[in-house]
Amino acid sequence: MLTAERRQFILEILHRNKKVLSSELSNELKVSEDTVRRDLRELAEAGLLQRVHGGALLTSPATASYADRQKQAPKEKEAIAKSAAKLVRPGQVVILDGGTTTLQVAHHLPLDLVATVITNSPPIALALAEHDRIEVIMLGGRLYKTALVNVGTTAIESLRSIRADICMLGVCSLHPEVGISVANLDEAHVKKAMIAGAAEVIGLATEAKLDTASNYVVDTIQALTYLVTAPTVDRLRLATYAALGITIIQEN
Repeated sequence: MLTAERRQFILEILHRNKKVLSSELSNELKVSEDTVRRDLRELAEAGLLQRVHGGALLTSPATASYADRQKQAPKEKEAIAKSAAKLVRPGQVVILDGGTTTLQVAHHLPLDLVATVITNSPPIALALAEHDRIEVIMLGGRLYKTALVNVGTTAIESLRSIRADICMLGVCSLHPEVGISVANLDEAHVKKAMIAGAAEVIGLATEAKLDTASNYVVDTIQALTYLVTAPTVDRLRLATYAALGITIIQEN
């Protein structure tokens, strides 16, 4: 089997099974584990998978630019946003993480809602600027341009003095074993501080982000109180998350 054929085979197995193990691939392809590891390394460098100990997992589409991500799964994101917006109660303090799905949540918050929204996302702050009854608190820091969020010690220190009712977390990658992960270390630290500063954490994830992994782990899956995803996602695929104690929300 040619190298290109072997690597295509690996990707097909990965997309079917959601993960691959180096030892199993070595046996099936009748090549050494060193060869498999080299294949996985080069596929990871091409952004086609995420290497983990002993094999590889799917990579998240959230590694694309903010503008490109706005074009991905718009109907899913709108459905998720509508469900998530209903979880906000009058008078609450809400941490609204950056992301294209959380931006949709900002657009779907009721016009008569009285609440305080704390965000590190300039697009979300701008979206809520015309909302008469929502107080907006913008976290400072260095702008991470790929995700359009503020990161760094300034944002983290501000979050340490906040005790929010809920945090709506924009999910880059979610996996039952790896946990919540992202592609940028600074963003991982900010998300972790958001989780620590909220009584309940709501993860927002399109189907393409489920069972994927990125380089930097934010927290375990159990950090989530709720997982809001699209109504089109198969409930069997979500069973592992539900078994870990997360409340799954899917609404048409």
